[in-house]
Amino acid sequence: MARGVSIAQTSRDPDLYENVLSRWVRDVPAALVHAFPGRRQMKPDQAGIEHMKKEVAKFKMEPDIPKKAAAFFAKEST
Repeated sequence: MARGVSIAQTSRDPDLYENVLSRWVRDVPAALVHAFPGRRQMKPDQAGIEHMKKEVAKFKMEPDIPKKAAAFFAKEST
């Protein structure tokens, strides 16, 4: 650890389980990569949600396409 204290010693101090603290130490660097994603970058889970929102919007529009086409061609023929 950065301060020279072992994970085992640190876990005894605040009554944490050693394996929990070890997992935190292991997972923090991976979490920091996406902590401040910056411009036009999203965390992977947020990017997935945005992708699904776009897909849902696209599928909601599909039933309207024949109606819009019919209205367009009806207006064009008059």
